[in-house]
Amino acid sequence: LVHKSVQQKFLDEMKSRVEEFFGPTPEESPDYARIINTKHFDRLSKYIDGKKPFVGGKTNRENRYFAPTILTDAKTSDAVMQEEIFGPILPVLPYETLDEAVKFVNARQKPLAFYFFSKESSNKEKVLNEISFGGGCINDTLVHLMSPDLPFGGVGESGIGAYHGKHSYDLFSHHKSVVKKPFFADVALRYPPYGNRLNWMKKLMG
Repeated sequence: LVHKSVQQKFLDEMKSRVEEFFGPTPEESPDYARIINTKHFDRLSKYIDGKKPFVGGKTNRENRYFAPTILTDAKTSDAVMQEEIFGPILPVLPYETLDEAVKFVNARQKPLAFYFFSKESSNKEKVLNEISFGGGCINDTLVHLMSPDLPFGGVGESGIGAYHGKHSYDLFSHHKSVVKKPFFADVALRYPPYGNRLNWMKKLMG
């Protein structure tokens, strides 16, 4: 999601960075990977069928090459916007107000990761307070996964629990709750007939 006022500038910068990273022909770059297998290559290919990518779109099934691809004509009903991509495809959608962007995110399943870019402190606080997500970054991406001290996990549909460092130990440990009491420490107040003792119990409990 990119603010409408900077959408074109963002797209131009992204196009420039793709060439800076991988050259004019990413297929020949030693730094650009291939899709792990044909099954996932075919899955990704369906996402761009009928699309006119702003950047990329070139593929080679034989060696599972899938160019860095930026889409500007993706609709929210398209499969690429309905499923996790796990590939080099970036749909770019414009928004006009931050409230509109927040509403867009909250209308869908809670994201596993959330990345927000802004210089305004009030905007940062707004999205952190109004959007539920597993983990994320402000003015960066992915680096929250690198710290063993930051728990990583989802919320709702994106997962349950968190791991990394001690959080992994806690996640896969069961906290067994046990109360131990000696035989002589018993209170008759706990047993019927209660009579007026219920009033005493209410006072003791609250």
